[in-house]
Amino acid sequence: MFNKTRIAFVAAACLVLPGAATIAAAQSAMPAMRGEGAARYVCGGIGSDESTAFRAAMKEHPLALLFARADGAYEADVAVSIQNENNVTALAFRASGPVCLIDLPAGKYVVNADAGSASKKQSVTVGGGSKSVDFRF
Repeated sequence: MFNKTRIAFVAAACLVLPGAATIAAAQSAMPAMRGEGAARYVCGGIGSDESTAFRAAMKEHPLALLFARADGAYEADVAVSIQNENNVTALAFRASGPVCLIDLPAGKYVVNADAGSASKKQSVTVGGGSKSVDFRF
């Protein structure tokens, strides 16, 4: 005979496990991180599975970048460089999708984004939670 504790545990597992499976499935849709050490990145967000995976993972990374045109359409193939406060390049890459998740040590940075038709830069302080920076070209 089942006791109340065992029934409660089984009921809780039935509620939690499907959510965990969804998160695991979404994360498996993401490409691998690139870079070395504390400065790493991954870009993507093309297609519904990958877009869902990137949105789910945004809170796990100190910095998220979003690239879009002025009309709201997503932009990819953006040249990105990130300099620290000493003007030393921490990361430089070409974004293969409209969303990039960035792992950087805490500090102040300038993010430069060049979409070919326009270039923009924004300052950001990393640390104390995840930050999102939008670039509209």
